[in-house]
This record gives sequence, structure tokens and C-alpha cells, in this order.
Amino acid sequence: MIDFLDPNKLDDTLADSVKDLGELAAVEGKLAELRQQFAALPEDAGELERTELTLEIARALQLLGKNSEAWPLARQTVDIFIQDEAWEQAADACNILYLTSEPGFLTALGQGVWLGVTYPIDPELSIELLSHVVDDTPDDSDGAAVAAATASFIADVRTQEGPERERMLFFTQQLLGKVARRHSDVENEQQFKYWIEKLELDQPDKFLVRLRNIVDVLVQEDWWFDREALQSRIPEV
Repeated sequence: MIDFLDPNKLDDTLADSVKDLGELAAVEGKLAELRQQFAALPEDAGELERTELTLEIARALQLLGKNSEAWPLARQTVDIFIQDEAWEQAADACNILYLTSEPGFLTALGQGVWLGVTYPIDPELSIELLSHVVDDTPDDSDGAAVAAATASFIADVRTQEGPERERMLFFTQQLLGKVARRHSDVENEQQFKYWIEKLELDQPDKFLVRLRNIVDVLVQEDWWFDREALQSRIPEV
């Protein structure tokens, strides 16, 4: 079959291209600005301030597709953020590292997920990290179901009433539904309920344990921090 070009779509395609070019130009401008800010930092500037700027530079580089440049910058920030107990920034850095698709990107994802689930950081970032697990997990694997269930759980327990909560709950339920369809051809509410119960996705004490195993598979032995040491510093609730 030959796909004929629809002339009615030409304007949309051109508009999208112009929009993309405009966005890239904006990121290029932001990158130049960030580099100027970094160069202008006084000698006595705090390490955390330098590191946060470095991460923003890495983010801009990743958005521009300069992944090999973004990786070392983002990677060095993880250690400093962990040292300063800046858990959200460390998870954010791991997210940027994953998005570079450079060697080790899945290792970064696993560590970002661990941070995003262990600490009460911005739930949107935690959910984004978990959605990457869904994207990088085979359709017939239970791993995607566990990640999606965890995302839904985080949206429920970490968000306050309001539009943002409704948005995140809707997104995570849609994500869980997508996984159910591709995993077991689930098409209706009854099948969905059975699927949830069968995989014990309604029991956080069980699926969170399974998530730890998924994280271990992603990271292998290349942990960048001591999980046990970090967990021992978490205050008892």
C-alpha cells in the first residue's frame, strides 16, 4: 500500500517544525545563560548552589540531544546531592541520566526509583521515574505492573486534595490500565479487578517488596550510594 501525502497536513507539519526549532533555540539561550551564571559565581559560592546550576546545565544539554556532554555533569551531581541529603535533586539527576540513554542509563533509573520511593520527594518526579520502568519493561513482565501500581500508590498517599492530585491519580490509573491491556489483554472493569487481585497490586506491602527486586535488576551491583546507611538515617515515624 502506498501512503499518499495529505496536503492538508503540510501546514501542521511546518508549524510543528517551527515550534520545535523555537523550543530548541530557547533551550540554547537558556544553556548560554546558565553557563554565564556558573562562570559568574563567586569563589565562596556554596557547593550546593554550584551543583544545582551544574544539574540545570546538564538538563539543557540533554534536551538539546547532547547526551554525552550531559551525562558526566549530571552524574557528578548525584554524589554531592546524596552527601547533602538533597534527595529530590539526586533523584532528578538520575532522571536526567536515564533520559540521556547513555551507557548506564538503566542503572541511573533504578537508583532514581529507589530515591523516589524511599523519600517523600515531589510525587510527580517519583511517578515519572516509575513510568520509565513501565516503558523499559517487556509487555509480558510483571515488573511494569508493579511499577505502575507503585506510581498509583504514591499519587494516592503523597498528594493533597486539589487539581494536581486529580491529575496525578488520573495519569497513574491510565498508566495501570495501559499495563493491564498489554500484559493480559484486559478490556473491562471486571477483568481489571481480577488482574489487580491476581498480581496482588492492591497490597502495597507485597508489591513494594517486588519493586525492590526490580530496582536490583536495573542497578545490578553498580550502586552509587550505600542504601543501608541512608535508610538507617531515616527518622522513625
